[in-house]
Amino acid sequence: MTEPVSASALPARVVVTGATGKLGRAVVAHLRDRGVNVLAVDRAGGRDPRDVDGEFLLADLTDYGQVVEAFTGGTDEHAGRADAVVHLAAIPAPGLLANAATFANNSAATYNVFAAARAAGIKTVVWASSETVLGLPFDTPPPYAPVDEEYPPRPETTYSLNKALEEEMARHFCRWDPELTMVGLRFSNVMDVEDYAQFPSFDADPRLRRWNLWGYIDARDGAQAVERALAYDRPGAEVFVIANADTVMSRSSAALMAEVYPGVEIRKELGEHETLLSIDKARRLLGYEPRHSWRDHV
Repeated sequence: MTEPVSASALPARVVVTGATGKLGRAVVAHLRDRGVNVLAVDRAGGRDPRDVDGEFLLADLTDYGQVVEAFTGGTDEHAGRADAVVHLAAIPAPGLLANAATFANNSAATYNVFAAARAAGIKTVVWASSETVLGLPFDTPPPYAPVDEEYPPRPETTYSLNKALEEEMARHFCRWDPELTMVGLRFSNVMDVEDYAQFPSFDADPRLRRWNLWGYIDARDGAQAVERALAYDRPGAEVFVIANADTVMSRSSAALMAEVYPGVEIRKELGEHETLLSIDKARRLLGYEPRHSWRDHV
């Protein structure tokens, strides 16, 4: 069992954007359980703020002034400068809005978060990148498996393009400020426990979930990854694939690759249900180790 993060290693006050989303709710609850003072932020016109207990602020992240205000404690009833930021807010997938609208919202929001954090003197920023930068939906086969952080981003949608640009933007923010730590978490498809009832149906056709190499991330494990990223103390920009240790399928990972992607190089001996979205780097540098599996609930 990986050692837990010491409470003393965590920032005292954290702003979490996208706080009412599936992952955001889990992150806010987890950090508060760990004793962190959390300001939960989501956009006006978004989900019901009652989805998140405790301190909550409606804010438009595409408005730089509102972001600065949230980070510096300038909003009435929300005093207290943030020590770190967890940025999860975004139009969450391609195809929900017109491409230009997705790009305009997500790029502006992330730039404002990064720039406002720097202006506020915040030295720790954790943000949601995405598994999509690995080349999803893998209509073009991956270069090898398990896929990892070692090959350049391969965005195939406007949403993914923006995520790839965010990673590049983080590298330059850290070049400008050598004391800044920015951690991009390439989250897989986020799941709550109630989502697991559908998983056995995936076995009928392995191509139904080939688009992300049969990966997923339990929201609770996603929250654990955020906690560990907040405690990561090496300045600079880093990105990590964050998935669960297994796939969504009952058949073996090796059999799935042999059937669906027979020409793709397999770079390691695979465990029976081992994830094909490599979490080796997150294990090594963050101490991340998934604690949950859909197999425990179905």
